[in-house]
Amino acid sequence: MLSERMLKALNEQLNKELFSAYFYFGIAAYFKDMGFDGFARWMEAQAEEELGHALRIYDYIFDRGGKVELDKIEKPKQTFESPLKAFEAVYLHEVGVTQSIFKLVELAQEEKDHATYQFLQWFVEEQVEEEASTKAIVDKLKIIGDHPPQGLFMLDRELGARAPKLRALLTQKSE
Repeated sequence: MLSERMLKALNEQLNKELFSAYFYFGIAAYFKDMGFDGFARWMEAQAEEELGHALRIYDYIFDRGGKVELDKIEKPKQTFESPLKAFEAVYLHEVGVTQSIFKLVELAQEEKDHATYQFLQWFVEEQVEEEASTKAIVDKLKIIGDHPPQGLFMLDRELGARAPKLRALLTQKSE
């Protein structure tokens, strides 16, 4: 059974993960409007991943006998000065999510909630990966800088290799 404090904190994180998906869809729309389909596909795949994070927490709350409390989702930003600024916002967002996960871990330790502490370790590892991958893209965009657009188009193609999966699953025809 989850303590009231832990349940409240997990519900807050669930809603943050849902916002994260919305956040990534907003940036995907920005890139689609710009004609950078590869960047948009990367953001859409990231949005799906965030929905997966939300589902993990959603299921965990129920598994521990808790009640899920969904909240209103804030409108995400959809305009940026440049692809670099968009990815800087992504990186900062992930740093914020990491801090939120760390606070949950600390709360689980305080509450001596060993099951939740163990559950959260997956998220700790995931956030290391999230920060590293987004920071690497920011670094590449800084290297590209004000050079001719070939670098942006090459990175767009590279990031487009990471494709969202949900759309493909939804459009499959059943036999």
